This record gives sequence, structure tokens and C-alpha cells, in this order.
Amino acid sequence: MSATQAAITQFLPLAADTFDKNKVTPGVLGFIVFAVLALGTWGLMKSMNRHMGRVNFEETPEPGSATAEGTRAP
Repeated sequence: MSATQAAITQFLPLAADTFDKNKVTPGVLGFIVFAVLALGTWGLMKSMNRHMGRVNFEETPEPGSATAEGTRAP
């Protein structure tokens, strides 16, 4: 038996006295964690949209290529 399993078996009876399976809720801490994750996701999406707006998707022709504007075939 590992040390972690031994610690769990010692503390499990202590939790069984006050643990009611029908009344378990995430509580305030669960809401805070969810809110922080939601705000982080919102911030990342806003940053991504700002960076994607700055990207230039038009390809520029390579200098000296045969298809440059001045050397096009008629």
C-alpha cells in the first residue's frame, strides 16, 4: 500500500461523518473557478481576434519573378 492510499484510508472515515451525497454542491469556490476560466477564455478569444485582424493574407509576388507586372506576356 502506498503512502497516498494509506492517507486516504485514514481520512475517509472523517469525511463520512459530515458528507451527505444528496447535498453536495460546487459552492462558491466552484463558481469562482468557473468564472475565472470563462474570463480567461474570453480574454484569449479577444486577443486572438485582434491578432487575426492584423494578419495580411495577400501574397506578394517574389521580386525578380517572370510573372511580375512589367514582364507579363500579352
